[in-house]
Amino acid sequence: MRSTGEPDDLVVTGLGLVTPAGIGAEATWRGLLTARPTAGSDPLLAGLPVDFSCRVPGFDGAGLLGRRLAARLDRAGMYALVAAREAMTDAGLDSPLRDPSRVAVVLGVGTCSFDTYEAEFAKLARGQPEKVSPLAVIRSVPSMLPAEVALDLGARGPNLAVSTACASGTSALGVARDLLRGGRCDVVLAGGAESVCSRVPATCFHQMQALSRRRHDPAAASRPFDRDRDGFVLSEGAGILVLERAAHARARGARSRARFAGYGASCDAHHPAMPHPEGRGAADAIRVALADGGLSCRDIGHVNAHGTATRQNDLAEYEALRRVFADPPPVTSLKGILGHAVGGAGGIEAACTVLTLEHQVIPPTANLDHQDPAIELDVVRDAPCAVAMSAAISNSFGFGGQNAVVAFTVP
Repeated sequence: MRSTGEPDDLVVTGLGLVTPAGIGAEATWRGLLTARPTAGSDPLLAGLPVDFSCRVPGFDGAGLLGRRLAARLDRAGMYALVAAREAMTDAGLDSPLRDPSRVAVVLGVGTCSFDTYEAEFAKLARGQPEKVSPLAVIRSVPSMLPAEVALDLGARGPNLAVSTACASGTSALGVARDLLRGGRCDVVLAGGAESVCSRVPATCFHQMQALSRRRHDPAAASRPFDRDRDGFVLSEGAGILVLERAAHARARGARSRARFAGYGASCDAHHPAMPHPEGRGAADAIRVALADGGLSCRDIGHVNAHGTATRQNDLAEYEALRRVFADPPPVTSLKGILGHAVGGAGGIEAACTVLTLEHQVIPPTANLDHQDPAIELDVVRDAPCAVAMSAAISNSFGFGGQNAVVAFTVP
């Protein structure tokens, strides 16, 4: 493992989370340790073949952000602002910012705002074009997700939306790494936010046979690595990390929650929707992340898996890990509890990987009743597992063969 203290060392100084397990990093972490799935019947999906999802519970956008601001945002935007505010507070960064031109925002978003489009298209279908909201574009353009965070915080550095399907949140962390290493910024808020619990994506993913069809038991629907898995569950939320160069964090007396050691990306170039069955591109991304962080396979004590609970994805991820690790370390997939937040998943799971390193505890994978015998991994199940570890990786793989992996170490 490369020693810390080098000029390009990057650290995580703040975390913010909004997930179906809870609002805030502490609430989310407590929810993950219970291994209690969050999927349930969704009234907004009533009448569809798949009518359940993982929603953020008790979220009051107007109460948290003010009625006027909340009215301007879609759900993903509200989640991003709440998570960003928590992350900045956690990092000890005050508002107004000392040098806003040196603060960047880079967020991953996998889709446009289906909620907004569905509502506005319905008005057109009813022959009411005059009812279409002038805010529809502002709510739905992907670049407005980081822009709204920058507006809220007064950050005037680079402001970027990154879209690599389900790898978007993790890819955003890679872009943030490059901005910091290149000296363009002192602070970057990076991660992802998304809400895909809407009628169009629910129907499309169902038609693709990508969603679980366990309408009789939604809580048991998301089953990563299980023999009887039959697809993922739609979800929503945001995960945002404050990243800085280690020297900058030390100079302002900030706590380092973890070292952001490495990032790797690749493309399968195999199929529009399915991963390469042998996990070749995913394995490449893992290797690059390890090399970027000066890490060996022996250094990694935990893998936060992409683990969507689709037949092909879980098998491909196993093949990727088998290609890289002679003996893969303990694995968990948070999607058994949280569902799949698409562009937000990578940011959420990266933040949870930092929490795993901090607590030296791996949250369990929910609904793993009978592990697929074809997947020979040490998957943590039933209860949290205390493990001494100095480094961990978080995997994200998306449509189009997009692969992104981040590595964190204890500070």
